[in-house]
Formats: sequence, C-alpha cells, structure tokens
Amino acid sequence: MNLTLKDLSKIQKYYPDLKYELREGDIIIMSPSDFLSEDVGGSFLTSLRNWVYPRKLGRVTGSSAGFIMPNGDLLAPDIAFVKADKMKVSPRSYAEVVPDLVVEIKSASDKVNKLENKLNIFLEFGTIVGILIDPDEHIVKVFRPSSQPQIFTDEDTLKIPDLFPDWKLNIVDLWPPIFE
Repeated sequence: MNLTLKDLSKIQKYYPDLKYELREGDIIIMSPSDFLSEDVGGSFLTSLRNWVYPRKLGRVTGSSAGFIMPNGDLLAPDIAFVKADKMKVSPRSYAEVVPDLVVEIKSASDKVNKLENKLNIFLEFGTIVGILIDPDEHIVKVFRPSSQPQIFTDEDTLKIPDLFPDWKLNIVDLWPPIFE
C-alpha cells in the first residue's frame, strides 16, 4: 500500500508528537537521536549557520525540518542548507525544495548503509553535497553526484567550496569535549 502526504497528514493529527518521513509510500517513524549524535550535529549546525547567515547565503535547518522531494517523498535530514535564491522566506510548512546540502549523523542505532542510501536519494534529486558524520569512528564522508566519497578524519579540515567559499571546519572540533 503506497501512502501519500495526505495520508501522513491524517496520521500526524492522531500522533502529533512523533517525527515522520515518507519514503516511496512507506511511513517511517523517526526516533530521537542519542545525546552524542545531537551534540555533534549541534556543533556542525552552529558552525555552518554562524558562517552562512551573516553572508545571507541561505537557510540552515536541523532535523525537524521536512523537505518534499519531486517524487512526493517527505525527507528530514539531520542538517540541511538551502541557497537563498531557492528559498527567500522560510515556509510555515514542509519545504518543497531539494536542499543543496544535507548532513546525516550516525546515531548508536543507525546503520551506515541506510544513511548512505538516504544521502544518495538526496543527491539523485539534485542535492549538491551530502555528508555523513560517524561519531563512533571519527570519520566524515562527503558525497557528491558522480564521484567517490571523500573521507575526512581528525587530522583533516572540512571545506565545501562549491557551496561555502572560505568556510572550514576542523573535523576534530566536531567531537564533544571531555570535562575533567
């Protein structure tokens, strides 16, 4: 049975506190992130947003923002960026636009191949850059259409010049500090 956004809207009325995605007619209930994954995501989002907003390059969102894909799927990446020329005003609904950047952060219960598949779905619809952050392995993989992923480790600096000229993030800075 293939469900639609209309079906999802009906379900959300009965269970408004849950987060959902709609992929190929299947509803996926999203569980909350573990603390470490959210801490890492907050670091990435804060760094990017603090660089993007003063330059008025676009919008940066967290994991609760839903995007309606051209095929009708509703997807919610952990972090997304949409260029300003594609979204002049933040909508009060799901965004009917393909984000230019999507980031997925592996939580303790996630499978890497599922996250990579989700990133590839976005890339197929026109996303320019997809990023997978794995806090367990201290690895960041950067995906672009028609190329092999780039792998970054703690010694590296992440740069995304095709979207954010001069922005950079030391991979080691993604990981939460240990307080002694």
